[in-house]
Amino acid sequence: MKKPMIKVQQEYTAPNGNNSSRRKFLKMGSLAVVGSGFLLSCSSDDDLMDPVDGGDVFDLGSGDLGILNYAYALEQLEAAFYTNVMDGSYWMNASAEEKLILEDLYKHEVIHRDFFKAAITQAAGADTSKVLPELEFDFSSVNFSDRSSVLGTARVLEDTGVAAYNGAGSLLTTPDYLVIAGKIVSVEARHAAAIRSIFMDDPKAFAGDDVVDENGLDVARSPSQILTAVGDTGFVKTQFTANQLPG
Repeated sequence: MKKPMIKVQQEYTAPNGNNSSRRKFLKMGSLAVVGSGFLLSCSSDDDLMDPVDGGDVFDLGSGDLGILNYAYALEQLEAAFYTNVMDGSYWMNASAEEKLILEDLYKHEVIHRDFFKAAITQAAGADTSKVLPELEFDFSSVNFSDRSSVLGTARVLEDTGVAAYNGAGSLLTTPDYLVIAGKIVSVEARHAAAIRSIFMDDPKAFAGDDVVDENGLDVARSPSQILTAVGDTGFVKTQFTANQLPG
């Protein structure tokens, strides 16, 4: 099956190219550059919109609506991942502490996903073509029976969420959206700290120097960096573009 293509602005070039494997991505852990599982490709103007099932590829859009769609895509990914976790044998047999943590993360991500869908629908008004559709995912590369596979992937996704919100917050112009984004990123950071604490041996891993810099500040990455850095994970099957988002 042909992998999905999620394209960003053609003038942007990823720091180290787009050919990192999923294994390398997961080994990067919480990342200097983090993301949420998209295969992206820079392209010519002639190839910016590929036909999908007879129609055009959805573009996230520009301005606040584009950032909301971007966040919605990430929340759909996390919600879908934790839905699979809850159906897997690892969670069924996990310790009571880990079950509680993962169940809370699942509930929070579903709430975040549904919030963004409602917010975008309201912002788009009658033009429903501006609302990102429900995405299709492929988590076949994750072993949901294995603790390390589940928690290792969760760690990356949660660190991703924090860096994504930190990088996108300054792009929002509507104060209400910025307030909500600030509240959500604080929850994502709690998720990341919880997963790091139960998965990593280092007692300081909850705020490791791979995600918190020498000034005590979280990593922040732009939408282009987030999307490009995780190009080869293959988690997202639905094609969409991000051609109008700032680099």
